[in-house]
Amino acid sequence: MTHAIDPVDLAARLIACPSVTPRSAGAFDVLEEALTPLGFEVHRFITGEPPDGPVENLFATRGGGGVHFGFAGHLDVVPPGEGWTSDPFRPEIRGGLLYGRGAVDMKSGIAAFVAACAGLDGHGGRISLLITGDEEGPSTYGTRAIMAWMAERNIRPDMILIGEPTSEARLGDVVKIGRRGTVNMWITVPGLQGHVAYPHRADNPVPKLARALTALDSLHLDDGTETFQPSNLEITALATPTSATNVIPGAATAQLNIRFNNLHRGEDLVALVRETIAREAPGATVEAKISGEAFLTPPGRLYALVTEAIRAETGIEPELSTAGGTSDGRFLIALCPVVDFGLPNATMHKLDEAAAVEDIRMLQRIYARIVESALA
Repeated sequence: MTHAIDPVDLAARLIACPSVTPRSAGAFDVLEEALTPLGFEVHRFITGEPPDGPVENLFATRGGGGVHFGFAGHLDVVPPGEGWTSDPFRPEIRGGLLYGRGAVDMKSGIAAFVAACAGLDGHGGRISLLITGDEEGPSTYGTRAIMAWMAERNIRPDMILIGEPTSEARLGDVVKIGRRGTVNMWITVPGLQGHVAYPHRADNPVPKLARALTALDSLHLDDGTETFQPSNLEITALATPTSATNVIPGAATAQLNIRFNNLHRGEDLVALVRETIAREAPGATVEAKISGEAFLTPPGRLYALVTEAIRAETGIEPELSTAGGTSDGRFLIALCPVVDFGLPNATMHKLDEAAAVEDIRMLQRIYARIVESALA
C-alpha cells in the first residue's frame, strides 16, 4: 500500500513524546498512527509491575507467506539531563541536524524503517516490527515480553535487523554482527564498626575488600578472538556506610561489571568472581545480574543483504564489528540471525543529541533496499 512518509517528520513527532524509560508518553500512539495506513496489523500490550514496569510494547505485521523479515527497536530514551541548548523534547532542525532526545538512539531509526516500508508496494513475504518501551532500562518487560507474546502465537521471523545506531565516522561504516555479554556484580565485605583508636575492638573490612579487588583486577580473562575484543572486568563503585574520619566501618561494598566475549558464559564468570572473593575476603557476599550473554551471528544472507544495500547507497564497505555495548539482539538471537545497523552514534545519550537530516533519509533508502531484497 503506497503511502509516502517523511522519516524526518515522523522522527520529530516521536521525539516530541518524552518517553523516558519506561514511560511511553504517547510515542506508541504516534507509531501506530503511522503504521495503520500502511496496512500493518498493530498489536499493543502492557506488561509488568513496578519497579521495572509497567512497560508498553508493540508488534506490527503485514504480508503473508514467504520470507518473514523483522525489524526491532525501542521507543524509550534515557533522561535528557540538564544543559541542552533547546528543549530536548521539542525537536528542532538547525544546520541540517535534527535535535532532540532520541534523535539518534533510536527514534529516527524507527522512523526511517517505517518510511522505508511505506515505499514498498506489493512485496511478497512478511514484514514485522518488534518495538519495545524498555531497552534503556532494566529490559525486564521489553523485548523478552514481545518474544513471549510471539511464541504464544507461533510467530518467528527468518531474520531481524535492529535499528540501533552502530555507525561511527559516517553512516554505513559499521554494522554489528554480534555483541559482548554483560554481567554486573555487587560485593559486600562485612566488618565490625569501631573507633579508629581502638582497632583491636573492631574488624576493618576495607583492607579485605582492597585485597579482593586487587586480585580481581589481576585476572586475565582472555586475549580476544578473531571476532571479539578481549573481555574486561571493571570496578565501577566503592563505598562504606560512614564518612567519619574516626570510625572503622562495619562493611565495605564494591560494584563491578564484566563485558565478555563468546569464550565465556555469564554464570562461569560469576563463579570465578565468587571464588576469588571467598579466597581473599572470607565471609563476603556477591550478588550478580547477568544482563545478556555474548552472541555472534554467523555469516549468511542477512550479512549480504545489509552490506550490499549500504554499498549501493553509500559506496562504503562496512566494518562487521562486535565492539561496544550490548543490544536486545542478546535476546532476539534465540529466534533467528540478527544484525544491528543504524545511524552514526556520536551524540547518543549526550546533551544536544542530534542526527543529520540527510543521514535519516539515506537510512530510509538503505532499509528499503534491505527489505526489498530480503522479500524478493
